[in-house]
Amino acid sequence: MSHVKAGGTAKNVKDSPGQRLGVKVFGGQTITKGQVIVRQVGQTKRAGKGTKLSRNFTIHADVDGVVEFKTRKVRRFTGKTVRRTEVIVK
Repeated sequence: MSHVKAGGTAKNVKDSPGQRLGVKVFGGQTITKGQVIVRQVGQTKRAGKGTKLSRNFTIHADVDGVVEFKTRKVRRFTGKTVRRTEVIVK
């Protein structure tokens, strides 16, 4: 017979790499068409003029220009207005 007690099982030990989300190009920087501006989960920042929103909510530049961030009020489905950051390329 073994004289060592059971050690149990290890739970929650797997670790996945980070998704590298966030702002890739900041305000005032120049950008070319197709470059990624923001990678995000959900629509935390909104796509404005000169940008497009892909299926996974990544914001890309639709034209060449300079990136600009603005805050504006957006109405929710319930009627409440909240501030959201809008990404613009001029």
